[in-house]
Amino acid sequence: MKQEQRPRRAFGLGLLGLALGLASAASTASEPKAWPEQMIRLVVPFTAGGSSDVQARMLADRLGKLYRQPVVVENRPGAGGHIGGKFVADAPADGYTLLLGSIGLHATYGVFKKLNYDPARDLKVVTVLAEMPHVVVATPSLPANDLKQLVALARKAPDSINFGSAGVGSSVHMIGELFKITAEAPITHVPYKGSSAALNDLLAGQIQLMFENPPTTLAHIRGGKLKALAVTGKTRLPALPDVPTAIEAGFPAFEATSWTTVAVGAKVPDAIADRLNADIRKIVTSPEFRQGLADQGMTPVANTRDVATRFVASEKVRWDKVIQQGHIAAE
Repeated sequence: MKQEQRPRRAFGLGLLGLALGLASAASTASEPKAWPEQMIRLVVPFTAGGSSDVQARMLADRLGKLYRQPVVVENRPGAGGHIGGKFVADAPADGYTLLLGSIGLHATYGVFKKLNYDPARDLKVVTVLAEMPHVVVATPSLPANDLKQLVALARKAPDSINFGSAGVGSSVHMIGELFKITAEAPITHVPYKGSSAALNDLLAGQIQLMFENPPTTLAHIRGGKLKALAVTGKTRLPALPDVPTAIEAGFPAFEATSWTTVAVGAKVPDAIADRLNADIRKIVTSPEFRQGLADQGMTPVANTRDVATRFVASEKVRWDKVIQQGHIAAE
């Protein structure tokens, strides 16, 4: 008997199907997985309870709901925020580790002469999240009720007034240095490891002055535990309508805001950074989030990646001048 021969056409189609199946499997294996598919960490490089922490927790809540993944806020304070900044720069470039950045991380790091990373090179700014003026707050016992009285008191007794900050190079520090330079007021800087620690000492009378963010001071001002001398923005704060701006008080050069960013490691793919930018901008511009920021004395920004990058670069130039003029350096 002759052996039955398998049709050549069917055999060829079988091989073709097998080859196509293997190619499809290889293609699927090489494709990137969907993002996000796991927990996201949002690193706050300062202690809990400060302005950055407040913003981070607001954002984490909304991102978690949007992505249907947990977004966990992780505080990593120290070195003016650079412990947290370095942690994010060194994290896997998969988009699951975000940073709540600040002036200290992006624009005033020139105070550190030996940083073990370069924020401009090793971090990628996703967006500027929000900005806010600072409030010049003093203990009720300080015999000064406005900026002119504060300057007169400082000049009468040089270095007798101590102002606290979240650390060398932080926005709370640098805005104080800007006042010291532009008003020619001899006050002394006392750095802490976070704004909350400095604020506790201010409330206890261990220091006399701070140039602090609104979110952490409003309740104390309203409760009479602190007095507000001025705000540093171009316009008055709606939350403090009776407190004049520094410009109104006769100090036009003492105008500044602090700002926060969302950033990732520099090697995180642009596609993920773009996705984050688009989603964060939707969140920040929503009426609910805007109101949450306004309640804390903050104004939403939520700009594009290109605009954010250019803004941060311009701020770096501005604050470098203050660092040089004030001979400011972290020990």
